[in-house]
Amino acid sequence: MHWILQEFDDTRALANVLERMGIPFSWHRIIPFLGELVPEPVVTDRNDVIIFGSYSVWRHAEARGYRPGVFRIPSFIEEAAWHPYLLNGPDAVILSLDEVQDLVEDDGSLWFLRPVDDTKELAGRVRSTTEIIEIARSALTLDPAETPHGSLRHDTRLMLCRPVNIQKEWRTWVVDGRVVTHSLYKEGSRVVYRQEIDDDALAFAQAMADLNPGHGRAFALDICRTSHGLRLLETNCVNSAGLYAADLFRLVEAMEDLGP
Repeated sequence: MHWILQEFDDTRALANVLERMGIPFSWHRIIPFLGELVPEPVVTDRNDVIIFGSYSVWRHAEARGYRPGVFRIPSFIEEAAWHPYLLNGPDAVILSLDEVQDLVEDDGSLWFLRPVDDTKELAGRVRSTTEIIEIARSALTLDPAETPHGSLRHDTRLMLCRPVNIQKEWRTWVVDGRVVTHSLYKEGSRVVYRQEIDDDALAFAQAMADLNPGHGRAFALDICRTSHGLRLLETNCVNSAGLYAADLFRLVEAMEDLGP
């Protein structure tokens, strides 16, 4: 397969692995929001191309008919099979951006905020209600017709959850229904990248993949350990998710085996 890469620290490490495996790849800049690639990739078979870079590259992949291209996935929040296992699933509040100022009380309380869809308009993290309202107020000053692709829009759906004490967080990579590699990326409040995972956490990640085989051919599945046990944090587009300390040889091998 031909691998199209946008240059980041993660993709530089990926390129090293591709080179060692004798797999062709090329470097490109990506025009923000539009997802256009510069220079235009030269490929011999549109059914044998994959792209790793910022989330907007899906537009280029679909416009050019690349396969497998980019593995877009539905929102994990709306996957019924996972609802009992979500970190904040039962207590989550879902509302659109234009509802925030009317429905969120500016009392300074803390909430975890992220977009419902995996579109990267806003990084998911804990914020105060004051900050959340200000984000909405600022985004709503733009007319919907003037809002750039990739930015928060009036109808962007957001999820708000009460913060939970998390002990460990892992990213796992699911390809063709199988967890092929993994990485610890947070321990308490410390960001740490190590290629390790607790045995029960690995089994939990595979169980989540088995529960919902239709979620996608390939995706990043984030899980965590809390005082109440293991929970599913979120899923992410594998083409634009951070690679942390993943075993990139295993990831590349699995992706290569997928085909168009």
